[in-house]
Amino acid sequence: MFAVVKIAGQQFKVEAGQSLYVPHLQGKSGDKVEFSDVLLVNGDGNFSAGADVKATVKAEIVSDLIKGDKVIAFKMKRRKGFRKKHGHRTFYTRIKIESIA
Repeated sequence: MFAVVKIAGQQFKVEAGQSLYVPHLQGKSGDKVEFSDVLLVNGDGNFSAGADVKATVKAEIVSDLIKGDKVIAFKMKRRKGFRKKHGHRTFYTRIKIESIA
């Protein structure tokens, strides 16, 4: 059984027992979270999508704050002396899916 869930504006395909990294969620390690914005559910070969979905996904926060890889945005215009360097690291939260109900 799997489901497609919308978390923080991104879609994730999840299964029970799976752990994944999602954009940063409020909460501490060990907190339980529930996602009600389920887009598709596959259970026993039966698909339900759209308004027919009446499922919620329950998960537990494993690690609350994880830094992603550094991303560098470098802009340069040749022969002009213009150089601009910006960088950032995105924060993620690691969750473990407990059940799809």
